Amino acid sequence: MARFHFFIAMVMASYISAVGTTLADPSGGIVKIGVLTDLSGPYADLSGAGSVLAAQMAVEDSGVAAKGLKVEVIAGDHKNKVDVGSALANQWYDEDGVDVIVDVPNSGVALAVSKITRERGKAFLNSGAASSDLTGKACSPNTIHWTYDTWAMGNGTGAVTVLTGGKKWFFLTADYVFGQTLERDTETAVLESRGEVVGKVRYPFPATKDFTPLLKEAMASKAQIIGLANAGGDAISAIRDGAKLGIGTTSRLQFAGLLVFITDVHTLGLDTAQGLILTESFYWDLNDRTRAWSTRFFERHGRMPTMIHAGVYSSVLHYLKAVEALGSDDGSKVIAKMKVTPTNDPVFGFGRIRKDGRKIHPMYLFEVKKPSESKGPWDYYKLRGIIPSDTAFRGMKEGGCSMAK
Repeated sequence: MARFHFFIAMVMASYISAVGTTLADPSGGIVKIGVLTDLSGPYADLSGAGSVLAAQMAVEDSGVAAKGLKVEVIAGDHKNKVDVGSALANQWYDEDGVDVIVDVPNSGVALAVSKITRERGKAFLNSGAASSDLTGKACSPNTIHWTYDTWAMGNGTGAVTVLTGGKKWFFLTADYVFGQTLERDTETAVLESRGEVVGKVRYPFPATKDFTPLLKEAMASKAQIIGLANAGGDAISAIRDGAKLGIGTTSRLQFAGLLVFITDVHTLGLDTAQGLILTESFYWDLNDRTRAWSTRFFERHGRMPTMIHAGVYSSVLHYLKAVEALGSDDGSKVIAKMKVTPTNDPVFGFGRIRKDGRKIHPMYLFEVKKPSESKGPWDYYKLRGIIPSDTAFRGMKEGGCSMAK
C-alpha cells in the first residue's frame, strides 16, 4: 500500500451501534468503498475530492451505521493511466478488502476496472467515465453505468445543435477511448440528423497545452460547429484559446461542449462561456431537493456539485440500500439486487437500472446564461429542454451487450 503515495483513507463509520443489531455480515466485518478518481489531473475539479465527499455523504445519509453496519470509504488517484488504475483496483480487491469501486473519471481506466471487477466478483459503480461501451460491447454483470455516457451526450447536444442550424461540424478530440467514443457517438447523431462532418483532428491526451493551431485548422474547414470531444481542463483550455480567436464571440464558428461541467463554466466565467449548449443529467438548481442537497455539499466543499458528484452520491446510496436488503456485500448479488430495485434519491429522483447496467433517468439540455441573466454565483444555466428517461439513452438492444436479450 505504501507504494501508492497518493492513496488516502477515510473511515466513515467506525463503530457498531450499542443499541442496534448487526444489519449484515459483510466480508471482513466491514463494507469497504473505494473511490477511484482523478485527484491531481484534468478531471480533479469535476470529480476528485468532490467525489470522495459525495461518497461520504451517501454513507452518512444511508443511516446504515445506526443500524449496525460498519462502512469505510477509501480513495485513490488513478493519474489517468490505465496501468495505475488497474494496479489500484487489483490491490484494493486482493489485499485491501474493497467491495465496490466507484467514480473512475477516465474511460480507459473504467473499462479496465470493469473487467477486473467481473473477474473478482465485486461491484463497480461508474459515475465519472463516459464511454457507452461500458453498457455496450464491454458490458459486465458486475458494472452499473450511472450518470451519463457518450451516446446520451452526443444525442443531446449533437442532434439538437444540428436541428437548430449548426449543420457543419469539426471535431476536436482527445485521442483516447473517451474522446474517440464521444466523437463516434456524436458524429452518428449529427449524420442521422442530416448534419455534415467537414473535418476532425485528434490530439494526445493530456499533453496538449496550446489548442490554437488545431482551432485554426477548424476555422479553415468552413465548419459552423466545433464539437469538443474532450472534458475538464482540456475543454476549458480549448474554449479559452478559441475566445482569443473570436470563436463563439465574433466569428460564425461556435463551440458545442459535448461534455462540459458546471465547474468548467465556473472556471471560464460567463463572459467566455455564455451561449454554450450542453447536456447534463443533474444541475444543482433544478428543484427543491437538488438545491437542498447541493447546499449541503457546497458547505463542505466550497463548490457546487457536478453531475459526477451527484452520480457518486446516488450510486453509493442505492448500493447501501441493496446491501442492507440482502444482508450481504457479495458484489454480484448486490448488483443484481440494485437492478431489480427502483431508484429514488434527492439528486436524480426516480429511476431504474436496466439489465445491461445502464442507469436510466432524464437528461437536460441547458444553455449557459449571459452575465446579465445570472442572479449570483453558480447561477449559470437556463433549461432549454428535458430529454425523457425512455429516450435519453441508447436502446438496450442497440449497444451490442450480451446481456441485452
